[in-house]
Amino acid sequence: MDNSTLARDGGTPVRTTPLPSVFDSSGRRFGDEEVKAVERVLRSGMLSATWGTEVPALEREFADLLGAGHAVACSSGTAALHLAVAAVNPEPGDEIITTPISDMGTVFPIMMQNAVPVFADVDPITGNLDPAAVAAAITPRTKAVMAVHLFGKPAPIRELRELCDQHGIVLIEDCAQAYLAPVGDTYVGRIGHIGCFSLQQTKHISAGDGGLVVTDDAALARRMRLFADKGWPRDTDERTYLFLALNYRMTELVGAVTRAQLSRVREIVADRRTGAARATAGIGDLAGITAPPDGGDHVYWQYPLIIDPEVAGDMREWAAALTAEGVPAVGGYLTSPLYAAPAVRERVTYGQSEFPLQDVEYPPGLCPNAEDLITSRLLVLPWNENYTDADVDDIVAAIRKVHSALAREA
Repeated sequence: MDNSTLARDGGTPVRTTPLPSVFDSSGRRFGDEEVKAVERVLRSGMLSATWGTEVPALEREFADLLGAGHAVACSSGTAALHLAVAAVNPEPGDEIITTPISDMGTVFPIMMQNAVPVFADVDPITGNLDPAAVAAAITPRTKAVMAVHLFGKPAPIRELRELCDQHGIVLIEDCAQAYLAPVGDTYVGRIGHIGCFSLQQTKHISAGDGGLVVTDDAALARRMRLFADKGWPRDTDERTYLFLALNYRMTELVGAVTRAQLSRVREIVADRRTGAARATAGIGDLAGITAPPDGGDHVYWQYPLIIDPEVAGDMREWAAALTAEGVPAVGGYLTSPLYAAPAVRERVTYGQSEFPLQDVEYPPGLCPNAEDLITSRLLVLPWNENYTDADVDDIVAAIRKVHSALAREA
């Protein structure tokens, strides 16, 4: 058996059996509780949360889980972020600072509320917002900062909250990738004014799609609840519509499945952390490879590696080689920073107006650290709570094999 030649070059791959994946049952934890939850809702005949009981119960349970004063359920993680921006209520042309490395669901809610996304650069290892870059981006038009806890590693959220408080602006946390990531004695989502979560297929827990928002501010919670329901104040007897808003309601089916998933979230996070610790220990001696920094706070939505191309070789070669070994990997995570997407850089927004970006430029080189990560240094491996020790050992073996073949002489 050929154990040294890379599979891409005709050698024997480290593994031929697919790793557990969030895209099928091998990498998801759905069981009898979820089945019973769906049946309970269907047999009740009530699938709408407007008159149902599952979604209100979920909101209470999620608020209790995080120790939040209020939780508001909605139809997706993107909707959750839109609720947060709508609660901030920016004037047209106001600015919201965010990261260039995330899903576009972080940015589009800003634009949909006619605000301007301002991109600040990131830490070159974690990919999370750099507070110094955020501070430099604040202007008199800044209304909020939207921080993303990338891949499950908390951003420097206490520093960002202090910065926001100094300037009287709102801090929104995008926690879609970071369920139960600890920040001291609390969790992500609890340091900012608003914390947003996703229930999309690939997240730590899932109901296919869905979103949750937490806050301690009763006024923000009420505005978000209204925004998710067309501005209709259902807690009164008046059928009226208080402001321009959308329908982002969660269904009872999603709420019931999510309640069952909540009972699993702690073990899911713990199992992801255990597997990641095993992987990190197995590659710690490899030159030019930086494993995810973890101060006991990383919850590993994905497992990102930083590749030093001068030492370890080309990031995209690494991605292709690992994938051929049976360990899927993606170089760069994104094709380009979010501000390079046509919708943003070319201002493809409302008709031909280019609004609200008509006076904004997003040139190449805007965020050098982010661009360097995406183009040459960030290698992302999927991660999963259902990985066995043997699965993790195969991942480690594949990384070591590729390193042996591609790393350059010091």
